[in-house]
Order: sequence, then C-alpha cells, then structure tokens
Amino acid sequence: MTWTARDIPDLHGRTALVTGVTGDLGRETARGLAGAGARVILTARNDEKLRESARRISDEVPRADLDTVVLDLADLSSVRRAAESVLESSAALDILVNNAGVMATPHRRTVDGFELQLGTNHLGHFALTGLLMPALSEARVVTVSSLMHRFALHAPLHDAREERRYHKWLAYSESKLANLLFALELDRRAKAAGLGLTSVAAHPGYSATQLQTSGPQLAGKSLWSRVMAAATPVVGQKPEIGALPSLYAATRPDLPGGSYVGPSQLELRGAPKLVGMTSAARNADTAAALWQRSADATGVTFLSAVT
Repeated sequence: MTWTARDIPDLHGRTALVTGVTGDLGRETARGLAGAGARVILTARNDEKLRESARRISDEVPRADLDTVVLDLADLSSVRRAAESVLESSAALDILVNNAGVMATPHRRTVDGFELQLGTNHLGHFALTGLLMPALSEARVVTVSSLMHRFALHAPLHDAREERRYHKWLAYSESKLANLLFALELDRRAKAAGLGLTSVAAHPGYSATQLQTSGPQLAGKSLWSRVMAAATPVVGQKPEIGALPSLYAATRPDLPGGSYVGPSQLELRGAPKLVGMTSAARNADTAAALWQRSADATGVTFLSAVT
C-alpha cells in the first residue's frame, strides 16, 4: 500500500459534498474527507439512515464538521430541493463526489419515469452537478464509475423513459459508461468556459459492500443474495480501501482533469493509481450527444458545448 487516507492533505476551510453516504463506500469517503478537516455535506435518500451515518462518522472523527441533506437521485424534484438547500448554506463547494448508485436492480423506474439504474447513477448526478454549478467554479468533481463500464455494448443514448428490452447487468454497465462520458465531457466544457473546475473519475474495484447484495434482494432472490453476502467479504477488499480511489481523486493535488483512478492490483484491489478506460468512454462525440440527451431528459442545462 503506497497511498492511504493518511496522505490526504489538510482540508480545513474546504467544503465537500458526498452522495450516497449510507452506503459503505460513500460513508468511508465522507469519513476520510472529514478526518482531514473538511466540512462535509452528507447526502442520501433516507433521512433516518443519513443521520445514523452522520453519527457513525462523528463517533470516529469527534471533531467532524458535518451537515446532512436528504437527496433522492431517483427523483428530480428531490435533486432540486437538495441543490437549493446546499446553495443556501454554501457559497462554494471545493469537492463534489458523485458516489451514490444502484447495481443490477430488477426493471424499475424512477419517479420521473427513467430506467432506474441510468436515472439514478447518471441522470440524477448530471442534474445535481448542473444545479450546483454556481458553487463549483473552482471545485474538484469526482464521478464514481466501475470496471463494469467495459462491458457496455454501447452508450445509453436512447430515451431513458422508453420501453426496451432490459438486462440488468447491461443496464448497469451502460450507466457506468455514462458516468465516465459525463466526467470527461464536464472537464472539457469547464476548461472551455475558463472555469477552475476539474472533473475526474474513480472506481473502487471489487469491494465488500452491501451494493453486491442489494440488487438480488430487490429482485427477491434471497439465495443469490446470501451467496453474494458470503463470497464478497472473502473476495472483496474492505470498504475503507475501496474508498481510497475516490479520496485520491478528490484530494490529490494537481491531478489532471479527465483522470481515472482505480485500485492498483488488476484494478480489483490495492492502493489507488491512474487507470485506463475503454475507447467508448473517451469518445468526445458520444459524450456530447449524451450530455444533450441528459439535459433534455432532466431539464437541467449548463455549460455550452465545446466548439
């Protein structure tokens, strides 16, 4: 291990926002930022679980400066309320970690009619980032993707509300490809606009979290859920290690925009390092098309196209 949470620079006077802190990776990311002195805005959709996560972080980081904001990424009205609340309390955000997500869920739809995985993992974060832009002009924005982006057959340029054949793992892979396309396009557009915003991406490798079992549980597959629950702690790395790529991406000084950070050992586990992505993820034309479709779908428009 060559880089750990102890290597995070002093973050006193900085403000960070992390989505999905009731999950293991989100909570560990928030704990790492708080431990380095940042004021951290914790967000999640369930208020009771959100407050419990805040209590747990405060127990581990006694002087933690924490705020909580309820945010359901599967409901654009909730995204708008959360963004308004954050902007009222924070003139500037120094770090935004778009961490929350769902994985391999049965076919379901968000409040706004989007396929659940694309709606939550990509469109919700797209809208949140856009609505928070007044506070992000000098920020580091980290969008969490996955190794699974490599299995996407194509970018999700379809209408997220349309009925189409559904395969839960392909839908997940497409949403994670969308995360990378968004991260790189955000960096291109921010640079073209002359902003100090730096957009990067990260992935946790294979980590022992509840995310591996939540999809099977939603589908009612209790046996498969039990199998995953038993296997994941053996194969996967601990959440505090899985959060390191996000923490590295969020805090490493002078990290170039468009960087992608993952674990060092076959991208499955270990210390964070810069990793590669597919050519599909680097396609600027596809990214621009996805951006426009995302803006049309969410009604959130920000940053002009790169010309």
